[in-house]
Amino acid sequence: MNDLNQARNQVLAQIRTACEQSNRDPKSVQLLAVSKTQAAHVLQQMYATGQRAFGENYLQEALDKIDTLKDLDIEWHFIGHVQRNKTKPLAENFAWVHGVDRLIIAERLSAQRDENLPKLNVCIQVNIDAQDSKDGCQPYEVADLVANISQLPNIRLRGLMVIPAPENFHAFKDTQALFEKVRDQHTQVEDWDTLSMGMSADMQDAIAAGASIVRVGTALFGKRDYPII
Repeated sequence: MNDLNQARNQVLAQIRTACEQSNRDPKSVQLLAVSKTQAAHVLQQMYATGQRAFGENYLQEALDKIDTLKDLDIEWHFIGHVQRNKTKPLAENFAWVHGVDRLIIAERLSAQRDENLPKLNVCIQVNIDAQDSKDGCQPYEVADLVANISQLPNIRLRGLMVIPAPENFHAFKDTQALFEKVRDQHTQVEDWDTLSMGMSADMQDAIAAGASIVRVGTALFGKRDYPII
């Protein structure tokens, strides 16, 4: 518990420093604790430090933890690749989905979202630096996706998510430029306010380029040795 509290405080201090260097308000950057492979009791301990937003990559693992920790006021984010046949549990259980890169995925999420729930927050995942191993749409596809996804009734389109190659810090600036271009061209998107980018090793550069959500795992929980079973 003390170790987790210390780790979180250190990360928050790094966020504050990065914001000060970029003349940004630290409150404009949300810390998302990437808790994949961490057991539910570890999330419970991190929750006790004041952390409320948790990001998961593996659906079944996430659903198990959501059920175990249902009494906690956690904001659940899904940040893995979204498969077409798994949209229903995402629509039913998460507040955010960061990995939408096809219109059909967004359409299914909207159709399967309970209308009694708040609209599902969605980020479009962009393969900003054309990595063969990464999911995401191409930058030139973003404008059409925004035009179509923003019309879906149960979706709240928020912005972009990227996972650049290590040390490709210029990709953050490219993402910021794409984000601003969409904002200027698609003024009908009311809540276009989110850049989900930056992890433990590069969040300072991401914040300098306008990140509003940084996805941090290792710096909070330590190195992952193996997945939970």
